[in-house]
Amino acid sequence: MGSEPSATVRWHISTRSGNGQSCVEVGMTPLGDTVYVRHSKDRQGPVLTFTSAEWKAFLSGVDLREFDLPTTHA
Repeated sequence: MGSEPSATVRWHISTRSGNGQSCVEVGMTPLGDTVYVRHSKDRQGPVLTFTSAEWKAFLSGVDLREFDLPTTHA
């Protein structure tokens, strides 16, 4: 966890979150140098902080399916 985001951070909820009640929100500083992640149900709770490089590396891993759970075959 890192520093608290300022009021200028714009938060976004995934379009796949449905009603937004069980998802994460991502916020970015105006310059795009810091990315914040929080739980949509607990907006006053803990916030994870990432550099833009860390966030880009994470998104690249998602695109490459590095975080997919292994499938089991019956």
